[in-house]
Amino acid sequence: MSAAAVGAVLVGSLAACGSGGSSDASDDDSITMGFAQVGAESGWRTANTQSIKETAEEEGVTLKFSDAQQKQENQIKAIRSYIQQKVDVIAFSPVVETGWDTVLQEAKRAKIPVILTDRSVDSDDTSLYETFLGSDFVLEGEKAGDWLVENADDADTDKNGTINVVQLEGTTGAAPAIDRAEGFKEKIAADPRIEVTASQTGDFTRDGGKKVMESFLKSQPDIDVVYAHNDDMGLGAIEAIEAAGKKPGTDIKIITVDAVKDGMTALAEGKINFIVECNPLLGPQLMDLAEKVVAGEEVPERVVTEETTFDQEQAKAALPDRQY
Repeated sequence: MSAAAVGAVLVGSLAACGSGGSSDASDDDSITMGFAQVGAESGWRTANTQSIKETAEEEGVTLKFSDAQQKQENQIKAIRSYIQQKVDVIAFSPVVETGWDTVLQEAKRAKIPVILTDRSVDSDDTSLYETFLGSDFVLEGEKAGDWLVENADDADTDKNGTINVVQLEGTTGAAPAIDRAEGFKEKIAADPRIEVTASQTGDFTRDGGKKVMESFLKSQPDIDVVYAHNDDMGLGAIEAIEAAGKKPGTDIKIITVDAVKDGMTALAEGKINFIVECNPLLGPQLMDLAEKVVAGEEVPERVVTEETTFDQEQAKAALPDRQY
């Protein structure tokens, strides 16, 4: 499987979700999309934004873009602005899972279809959006957990029969943080030696990961493994580990999710031990889905991106051609 693949595995039945209509602005040939991005908290997010902007330009889609700076109220404000502007389609990556029904109802009443990207929402009313394009975050956590179970003997750095894991969580309430923790927990239950002894949010940022890791190193006397919900927090943890006089990847094993260039470089250097890929290059798939929903075509209710995993040697091989 190509690490930079932009093909999709289609999951679930074909469903005519949402309003099935389009706005008054869709009478001409061009499409206007309002996109409300989470922010710019990580290298992954930067690559995701770039992919969306570049593909919109290539496809002739007029893109109205907003940066929510990781605040839900900013995203809701942006979505309401797009509704007032009568865009053809709205897409956004929800900061958190809950609290969207009211504004999505407003979009539905305005007959503007909504596409969820990267992250989903927790709502009983799936008619509020047309489709969800993104990764299977639970599966990502499962892949991380599987690797740790398979490499448990090596992860027991003190060889004392216990494997103490500290977890650097993503933004509290965000779908990837919830699901990556869930998948990981489910898989490590297969080995009673593995225990998550501390877990705290680093908000998906490198600085957040560093600060939380500094705290863990002071409060946890015996850390064998760091499981970070994204590369940036893992990279921050590396800084803290090195400042404490320990060797990341050796004294403390590190597992992360994303596979952006900085993370892959650290993996190739042996500072990270394993990375689960989360592909940010969603632009082509998003624009394709947007054209279909604006045209009133049926689309799958779930589109899952193709992704893989990397160890050190695989990272070395992939880095020269890495797009993000």
